[in-house]
Amino acid sequence: MKILVTVKRVPDAETSIKVNPEGTGIIESGIKWVVNPFDEYAVEEALRVKEAKGDTEVVLCSIGRAESQEQLRTGLAMGADRAILVKTDKEPDTWVVARILKAIVEKEKPDLVIMGKQAIDDDSNVVGQILAQILGWPQATFISKLEFQGGGVQCIREIDGGLETVSMPIPAVITADLRLNEPRYASLPGIMKARKKPLEEIDAGSLGVDTTPKLTIKKLTPPPARQGGRKVESVDELVQVLKSEAKVLG
Repeated sequence: MKILVTVKRVPDAETSIKVNPEGTGIIESGIKWVVNPFDEYAVEEALRVKEAKGDTEVVLCSIGRAESQEQLRTGLAMGADRAILVKTDKEPDTWVVARILKAIVEKEKPDLVIMGKQAIDDDSNVVGQILAQILGWPQATFISKLEFQGGGVQCIREIDGGLETVSMPIPAVITADLRLNEPRYASLPGIMKARKKPLEEIDAGSLGVDTTPKLTIKKLTPPPARQGGRKVESVDELVQVLKSEAKVLG
């Protein structure tokens, strides 16, 4: 069995993000970059499948600049077998990412694609769904449990009304939610081994994929600064302020 897992380079959630003066992007200096947290759950689940079933290859794939090697090496240190970096200096939108991944899937022919349900930088939460659609594969999103049954998989996914069980054949696309597992830390031996594991670099232009984005970001603006609060002397004054200024009471 072969499992393809996506890994995205994103700013650490604890990092303070600032928009550059031109409004064209963020100021990257001083930012700590990490593996997208939901992708860590995807990597962990693939490794657990490998440990349970044996004879399974876990291949990581990232799309971006050369710096994304760092996050791929983190996944390799966790236990993945090899990695693919599709290099592009442009910031691809979700459709471009899905089309590139489709080309990689057709090249690698995995039995299963496991992705994080969303990336914490843009929170789009659509790449897995688009990829499944253009591949013509079944999909299960936001899964919190994965089991192999017969020639397919059974997934428990989280929905607004509770939990839903989905059974489907493979190959398939799955997106991982945070309750799927607890990602492991990379061990020191794993980090040493990761340096020698294969990391293939592919130029995005060589894949024959249309990289024209459907979405163009015209301008980024930071949220307005929070205004300071004030104290009121009585409940009556508070009610009056909520009515006349905040306009949250009729």
